[in-house]
Amino acid sequence: MQTEITFMSDEFLLSGLLSVVPGSKKGAVITHPHPLYGGDMYNPVVETIEEAFRDKGYTTLRFNFRGVGQSEGVHGNGIAERRDVVSAITRLHDMEIDHITLAGYSFGSWVNAGVNCDGCFIDRMIAVSPPVAFMDYSGVSESPCMDLVIAGGRDDIGPPEMIRSCLPGWNPDAQLKIIPSADHFYSGVHDRLAEILREAID
Repeated sequence: MQTEITFMSDEFLLSGLLSVVPGSKKGAVITHPHPLYGGDMYNPVVETIEEAFRDKGYTTLRFNFRGVGQSEGVHGNGIAERRDVVSAITRLHDMEIDHITLAGYSFGSWVNAGVNCDGCFIDRMIAVSPPVAFMDYSGVSESPCMDLVIAGGRDDIGPPEMIRSCLPGWNPDAQLKIIPSADHFYSGVHDRLAEILREAID
């Protein structure tokens, strides 16, 4: 069962949806696509990611970045949003969840890539359709906890070949999984995306 919650990031109260698996020490924070283009925590791809983790016994937290929906504040160009991510991770960690995966879709994956894995309790990071043709990744340094990237073969916002060229700078050991028929929105292939995620979570 998902429960509406709030938590603080800087001076702002953010809204989220928390699904608790009693006794589980595993958790996932899931971030959403670009808020200036309608992205929020109710996005269908975000919901697919959340459901895959919940199916595997993870407590999940998805939330709206600052300035989105009921979350206070204003859009922070993806930089201030990194602090929102850290606050969400801390919220799960405060629940004595020891193993946390950070998963993001599109803009959310770009924000996540700027978060320091070593400093905020993240075990691993999963990026779904990182928007390498749309957002500036030049400031993204090594991200050793990023171990899986999923992309659509027909995605012109996150083209697989551009992602492949970026992986050595992020984590050369990360896997790239491509769904050939998928566009950036995974239209008609949410089931295949969920399948890949469940396999990776195992």
